[in-house]
Amino acid sequence: MRVTFNIPAPLTAQTITLVGEFNNWSETATPLLRSGEGWSTTMDLPPNHSYQYRYLADGRWLNDWSADRYEPNEFGGANSVVYT
Repeated sequence: MRVTFNIPAPLTAQTITLVGEFNNWSETATPLLRSGEGWSTTMDLPPNHSYQYRYLADGRWLNDWSADRYEPNEFGGANSVVYT
């Protein structure tokens, strides 16, 4: 299933990466591309699963404002969750 992750243009950063269960929480494997509308990347993920993830923007951890839900993480924050 093709899933697009995006962050609206008001967020300014030099680099933003998508970090989650689907890329083994790699902080470099899935960079988002910048466009006039914001930042985005599209991935093919197996259907009928849920995946936890976060964005890493210039060293700051961010949640997805349009996530399907949020789950507590071991660091006292929350991870975004997407259902496929």
